[in-house]
Amino acid sequence: MSTSEGIKAMMILDIIGKPAQHLVDTLEKMIEEMKTEKGVKVVSKNIREPVTIKDNKEFFTTFAEVELEVEDIMTLSGMMFKYMPAHIEVISPEKINLANTGWSDILSELVRRLHSYDEMTRIVQMENARLVAELQKARTGISVKEISENPEEKKNTGKKSSKKKK
Repeated sequence: MSTSEGIKAMMILDIIGKPAQHLVDTLEKMIEEMKTEKGVKVVSKNIREPVTIKDNKEFFTTFAEVELEVEDIMTLSGMMFKYMPAHIEVISPEKINLANTGWSDILSELVRRLHSYDEMTRIVQMENARLVAELQKARTGISVKEISENPEEKKNTGKKSSKKKK
């Protein structure tokens, strides 16, 4: 694929974790996977050596610069959603003409992903609230139902309410 037919872009993929070599191996695997994507050509890659994180010497961070040629903006958009780069830069062409159906496809995918992330966030928040309640129950012996009925009294005394239900 030549750049005149497609889009040339640079992606920066960053990663944090341990051990250091695992980060390099993971970036290598991601780039190898990119090579198998339909309509994508990896032109070059540069994976930097991992360094320790300033505030936490147990963890490492590194990044890869990956230059790509893709068939069209939808393919580039898909790569962005799939690989979640820290940065993406379109190198060429300078202008990209896109029909309204192309914009619709990209925006629909963006909205679909946002809804999915929102749903996952809500589930995690509910699970977190449940786990906090269970922890409170384990620490005080108060049931989750009692905590949710009168959270301030339970928090302040750590004892069951003396109020009787009618």
